[in-house]
Amino acid sequence: MSDAAATPTRTLRGLLNARRGRNGRTHWTDVFTYLYLAFGIFLMFGPVIWLTMSSFKTSSALLEFPPTFLPLGQIEVQVEGYDKPLPLFEATLEDGTVKQLAQVRRIGIISQMVDPANPGEKYKVPINQRTEVREFRMAWDNYRDPLERFDFTRYLYNSVVVTVVATLVTLLINSMAAYGLAIYEFRGRGAIMMFVIGTLMIPITIILVPVYLVVTSMGMINSLWAVILPGAATPTGVFLLRQYMLTIPKDLIEAARMDRASEWAIYWKVVLPLAMPAIAVLAIFSIMWRWNDFLWPLIVLNRSEVYTLQVGLNAFQGELDVQWHYILAMTVVTLIPVTLVFAFLQKFITTGIASSGMK
Repeated sequence: MSDAAATPTRTLRGLLNARRGRNGRTHWTDVFTYLYLAFGIFLMFGPVIWLTMSSFKTSSALLEFPPTFLPLGQIEVQVEGYDKPLPLFEATLEDGTVKQLAQVRRIGIISQMVDPANPGEKYKVPINQRTEVREFRMAWDNYRDPLERFDFTRYLYNSVVVTVVATLVTLLINSMAAYGLAIYEFRGRGAIMMFVIGTLMIPITIILVPVYLVVTSMGMINSLWAVILPGAATPTGVFLLRQYMLTIPKDLIEAARMDRASEWAIYWKVVLPLAMPAIAVLAIFSIMWRWNDFLWPLIVLNRSEVYTLQVGLNAFQGELDVQWHYILAMTVVTLIPVTLVFAFLQKFITTGIASSGMK
């Protein structure tokens, strides 16, 4: 194992073996620390693990009470004389014996059952005297059906297009605005920045109607551009990038100008490469914002062929029936890209935010 690969392992081993007591003994604060960290991990990952396991349950299993953690499915057996497999139960008979029986039909509170080993022997058992025989079974149809029957691959494609294009446009516009507010010195620069930050105090619900009227007048309703363009410029992105660009030495800018570099060349070849940590942070934020956006796409997208994933999930929620098994499965699918992006780029978050001055 190389030194670079072994260093994180040694660091983790040293952290786990660290003790505050004398002579390496365990102190009560060590116990408290590990319990606190374990509780924090449970709060963070417990709901996600429960969501993932529930996404593999059938619709009937999701309605069970008390709920089970593992996805379990009832065992069905093929009985001679019956065309379809019959569900298997542990039935308590009148004499107190427990026997595995297959249910033929249910009439009211009585189940008509047969012995799979002896199909000619039939029983009538009250439903409260039988228990399902279940096994660990993952309902892969929860993932397969939406992707094959409900055109979720199209929704996935639309979400990817919106997220990628919107993120690129956001990075370009916000970085150009931050460049002007950080590099150029002019009267009113501080007031403009205060105005940009002040827009964070405006609730999104207030501007929904004006923005919708603008999008309608431009003929972009039921178009992915209606989702991409309205949120391209974000005050958070401008503030983050400007604060980072203020840390770039002015000597580099002046040296580039003395070499007769154009302002576009300075922006593209000098400032942007130096601001990559902050740009990576903004990219992560933009991807999460656009990927999880629901309200605005729901307003401007009315045709199913332009739905994003979040709007497509709403199609499984009817007035009288909610298909929770599909909703949970597709929710897990929508979490995968954001999780991967955050896992690979999360190291830039602390670097970029610390350097930009955000708290």
